[in-house]
Amino acid sequence: MNASRFIAGLQPALFTLLLTLGCAARAADTPQAKYPAYPSETPAKFVPATGSFDYVQRDVMIPMRDGVKLHTIILVPKGATHAGILLTRTPYDAKALTAHTMSGHLGPMLQGYDNPTDVIVEDGYIRVVQDVRGKYGSEGDYVMNRPVHGPLNPTPVDDATDTYDTIDWLVKNIPESNGKVGTLGISYDGFEPLMALVNPHPALKVSVPMNPMVDGWMGDDWFHNGAFRQQNMSYIYEQTASRDNGIKWWTSFHDEYDLFMHFGSAGELGRQYGMGQLGFWNKVLAHPAYDSFWSDQAVDRLLATQPLKVPVMLVHSLWDQEDIYGALAVYRAIKPKDTGGNMVKLVMGPWHHGQQIDEGSSLGAIRFGSDTAKYFREKILRPYLAQYLKDGAPRADLAPVTAFQTGSNQWQRLDRWPLVCDRGCASKSRALYLEPDQQLGFAAPSAGAAYDEYISDPAHPVPFRARPIQPIGYDAGQTWSQWLVDDQREASGRTDVLSYISAPLTAPLTIAGAPEVNLVASTSGTDSDWVVKLIDVYPDQVAEQPEMGGYQLAVSMDILRGRYREGFAEAKPIAANQPLAYRFPLPAANHVFLPGHRIMVQVQSSWFPLYDRNPQSFVPNIFWARPADYVKATQRVYHAPDKASFIALPVIGG
Repeated sequence: MNASRFIAGLQPALFTLLLTLGCAARAADTPQAKYPAYPSETPAKFVPATGSFDYVQRDVMIPMRDGVKLHTIILVPKGATHAGILLTRTPYDAKALTAHTMSGHLGPMLQGYDNPTDVIVEDGYIRVVQDVRGKYGSEGDYVMNRPVHGPLNPTPVDDATDTYDTIDWLVKNIPESNGKVGTLGISYDGFEPLMALVNPHPALKVSVPMNPMVDGWMGDDWFHNGAFRQQNMSYIYEQTASRDNGIKWWTSFHDEYDLFMHFGSAGELGRQYGMGQLGFWNKVLAHPAYDSFWSDQAVDRLLATQPLKVPVMLVHSLWDQEDIYGALAVYRAIKPKDTGGNMVKLVMGPWHHGQQIDEGSSLGAIRFGSDTAKYFREKILRPYLAQYLKDGAPRADLAPVTAFQTGSNQWQRLDRWPLVCDRGCASKSRALYLEPDQQLGFAAPSAGAAYDEYISDPAHPVPFRARPIQPIGYDAGQTWSQWLVDDQREASGRTDVLSYISAPLTAPLTIAGAPEVNLVASTSGTDSDWVVKLIDVYPDQVAEQPEMGGYQLAVSMDILRGRYREGFAEAKPIAANQPLAYRFPLPAANHVFLPGHRIMVQVQSSWFPLYDRNPQSFVPNIFWARPADYVKATQRVYHAPDKASFIALPVIGG
């Protein structure tokens, strides 16, 4: 065979080989069904049939000024035109908050946190919920309550700029809108409407922060007056350990009291849980005092420096178990800027944290005689949002302050808040004195024992509620949201709790403001916590609700870490066995003590495990207190003529 015939014979075979190899390469590039005669029953792309839905859903990624894109869900009522936009920015999963119940109707989809669903659906708003930077579907890095650009945030972006950029995109890309945007939310989602007020977008017409996180050290989530809220460690753990909160807090104890006692200090618990990997936790550990880390990011302080350009309705819950400080702190900061009286509204309701979007006829055992939350949504929130977001809507007929008065169970239209205070109000608070024989009255003590005392033992701290103590949570059967209205008889029977009580009232006694503690006390240790509670004691029998007989309802209560007696920025040891003055405000109350009821004040030195234990011997950082640092202490509360302890009570007509 000659060479030419051999080559000619080889060409078809080579062509076949190359063709086979090419087909194999294409097959490798395009996955083929492994069993073509028995194909998958799942389509490559499923298109839901949504023609019958009463809304249109858009799932988009909105670009920010630094190129990061934020996951945003837009729900447009079908047929909407010239509709206002209601925006919520959240770290809690926009997808979950807009799909509580999968439905072709918008109402069931939204019913639940963080939606005032009846107002949204019935008034035809376009609902927008966005994952904040670094959480769930959004790109970027997550920082807890990301501070504004400045000493604590060297980047050019923050929640204020992200909100601005989001609103700018929304009004340009939702053709069904009228170009008017309102922002609202609860808790962390309530922090976001406040950040929107910093250099606000012109299309932002109204802001409704509800129970917002404002100052985590002074009185919101992380500390209260220096005492660490250690039960919130589970929140820090889950919120910051992963983008999607998929890493869950765990425990080997049924009772949280046992969990926190087992590990001793909060720092040691965090160490054994691996929390040293979490950036925010390390910041908390490094800043136990109220230094610039906390004060520079306090939202009330920030807004005090900003011009007031957007109408704001601040919504406060009188029994907010998580953020009882923030709304009123912002109100104090920005109300003086409202020179025309139309820019800042305040609403105070008898609710737990976020209850204003739920059912509000009761809280725990306390009944209010009507659905107060529905009243808020229908009579206050609905007309207020409409005024700013609906074309041609009338002006809402709202008072500067709308407040529910507990005890009498009625809504009030007020021209200011507070009505009474110890300094700076037209009416001055009235001193309610702790007296000998554990009595309580408006007459200053003139005789009798100089003090009462008890032993505070860190090995047996006072529970903040009846054991076994549940973790923080909102699952069915959990009662975390009710602890502020728990019956305080659980504590009053202990020997390490002092209870001072008045005679039965013969006439109503009304308070409207923040009670202020003026305690003269000593400790045999070199550090101490002081917990003070103002309580409404019901008559021994209540005919219409027998289970309320003798009930001890906390109207207002809080804690002070004694090392900050002289100032919050620096911890100092307490001089042992010396009567010293401790002064701090309790949360605001708008309450009537009814005839036949009595007033009680309780004093104790632990509130566990909601707050970490004070070792009662001074250590530089309580997070790292060692077992040997925890010592018993003799606590004395004074009521002598020259050392009188009292509550400055904001009594109306006192």
